[in-house]
Amino acid sequence: MDEHTVHFRPPPWLPILVALILGGAFVVGKTIETRGYEPVTISVSSEGKVSAVPNIANLTFGVQTGPLPTAKDAMGKLEKNMTAVLAAVKGQGIEEKDIATQSLWLNPVYDWTAGKQVLRGYQASHNLSVKVHDLDKVSDVLTAATNAGANEIGGVSFAIDDPEALRAQAREKAITQAQEKARVLAQDLGMRLGDLKGFSEGGGLVIPVPYMMERAIGLGGEQPPSVPVPAGEQEITVEVTLMYELK
Repeated sequence: MDEHTVHFRPPPWLPILVALILGGAFVVGKTIETRGYEPVTISVSSEGKVSAVPNIANLTFGVQTGPLPTAKDAMGKLEKNMTAVLAAVKGQGIEEKDIATQSLWLNPVYDWTAGKQVLRGYQASHNLSVKVHDLDKVSDVLTAATNAGANEIGGVSFAIDDPEALRAQAREKAITQAQEKARVLAQDLGMRLGDLKGFSEGGGLVIPVPYMMERAIGLGGEQPPSVPVPAGEQEITVEVTLMYELK
């Protein structure tokens, strides 16, 4: 029997095919591995506070006529008294743009006689909102208004005219504190901080401090003394939350 030797030469495309198959398996494996990986994250919150002295005051006061025989009488008295009040307020250096009407009304007034409603007359009221930029003048403005005929004082509230710079300071404090919290927490967990994955902010509100005063000041012919009105301080608070990935 003759011995024959058979030589097999693989086609040139076979190595390429094998490489593609193995490469595809590697990619699929990595894809599955990546999809199954969820990074560890932490969230930390912190609060930043900044205190400041208010620089404006909002005053509310006005005139109420009390019952008068006719609506015309009530509106006539209201116009006369309010004109005097406005002149007194402007005489304290308050500009027209800082004076606004808060409410204006005319109502009938009734009495009950023998179980029946009887018209007694009409009363009118006009209340103003006045912004005072010089806090040293708050008491003077109120005194001038009541001396001129204002017999309703709603109250005083203090505010910061432009709080944005103070909000930025409070935010910066909150972020710095939150970053330090995150660093310490990551260290306690035996890990390191990775990329910042989220940020949220809350707060930042400035609530005016109310200083309530007695209504109907000046009734009975008595002129009120000058009342000291301290402004105190206001606090601006900003809360932030940071989310980090851990390594």
